[in-house]
Amino acid sequence: MENQYNYYNPENNQDQNNSQPGHSNYDNKRKRGVPKALMVIGLAIIFGVVSSGVFLATNFVGSKLLGLNNKSAASTTASSGNATTLSKSSSVVTSDVSAIVDDVMPSVVSITNMGVQEVQNIWGQTAQYQSESCGTGIIISKTDSELLIVTNNHVIADSEALTVTFDNDKSVEADVKGTDSEHDLAVIAIPLDKIPEDTMDTISVATLGDSTKLQVGEPAIAIGNAMGYGQSVTTGVISAVNRDSTTTNESTGETQSTGVKLIQTDAAINPGNSGGPLVNANGDVIGINSSKLASTTVEGMGYAIPISDVSDIIDNLMNQETKHKVADNEKGYLGIKGYDVTAEGSERYNMPAGVYVAELVKGGGAEKAGLTKGNVITALNGTTVNSMESLQKELSYYEVGKTVSVTIQIPENNGEWTEKTVDVTLGKASE
Repeated sequence: MENQYNYYNPENNQDQNNSQPGHSNYDNKRKRGVPKALMVIGLAIIFGVVSSGVFLATNFVGSKLLGLNNKSAASTTASSGNATTLSKSSSVVTSDVSAIVDDVMPSVVSITNMGVQEVQNIWGQTAQYQSESCGTGIIISKTDSELLIVTNNHVIADSEALTVTFDNDKSVEADVKGTDSEHDLAVIAIPLDKIPEDTMDTISVATLGDSTKLQVGEPAIAIGNAMGYGQSVTTGVISAVNRDSTTTNESTGETQSTGVKLIQTDAAINPGNSGGPLVNANGDVIGINSSKLASTTVEGMGYAIPISDVSDIIDNLMNQETKHKVADNEKGYLGIKGYDVTAEGSERYNMPAGVYVAELVKGGGAEKAGLTKGNVITALNGTTVNSMESLQKELSYYEVGKTVSVTIQIPENNGEWTEKTVDVTLGKASE
């Protein structure tokens, strides 16, 4: 039998003949060599057991500290019939939100705003140009006669015509239901008889979630008509909640508080996303995205209006009468001359933001209803008014002889203000 082992002894470097079977040196070396091999094997086994124990203990402690579950290399969460698969590879986590998006997309619409914009040239002259802007909306209700959609106020501001495009690419004209510029919210309406039957079969009403229960770090999905290219999806997490934010008045350049705390997310929110939904892993709408509130200097900071914080405002806008613009020669007037009370002026002079009544037209509707100089108009038929421009815009929906509810703030001797709502019958411009 051939020799399968050749042991080398550095302390006794002899020739090959001393290593042959039958030689005494060979037999002695073989006897000494076997225990060494066993020792090496034994040490290896002991080291493996010890190191395995250390690894398991370390892994266990790490799992407890980091909150990891090592039962599986992949985890699947399912809620309300929607499944989000999270797969982990090293430190990278990827998620498939396609099932959630499929459920939500039928309740999301694109909005096109055709309006008229006034542009001033270098000589101080103004000219009007037709403008087009885009945004997104969320179907929040279907009544017996209308489909109601919530969006941002700046999406539908100064509109001459609004067009809504559904998930099946069919488009229908819409009317304004109610607006709230202070909170940047609006509700628009489409008569059901204007919506084709095949489109009605493809749309759905969004499920509204509870934004008060949001946790920092949980998934967030933003859907919207980004840049007007059509609906797209971005994903991220809830970066923060209860963020303060201000908006800039485009006409005056002044900043003012939005009036609500905001959700911050790193899901990309771009122009066109405004008015679209921010949804959670269940597909519930937890916020209304606003590119107007997005940071322009830092990446990964988008904002959404928490749905639970503005649910009462949305309900109020939904319950208003649908507005249709009337011809200029039929437009009704309050019969006042007023000045803007901006957010800055409100704080400086301790008075409500709105329209300060500086003068009453004799015999006009406002005078007959009991308005006086010094009152501040803050709403018309439930829609917030914060400037003469917004007041005139609201009046453009009402003809002469129409009675509207005007909310006013009345100054008291102690510096406080008392709110009152009066009914005013609109008159002609000459009155």
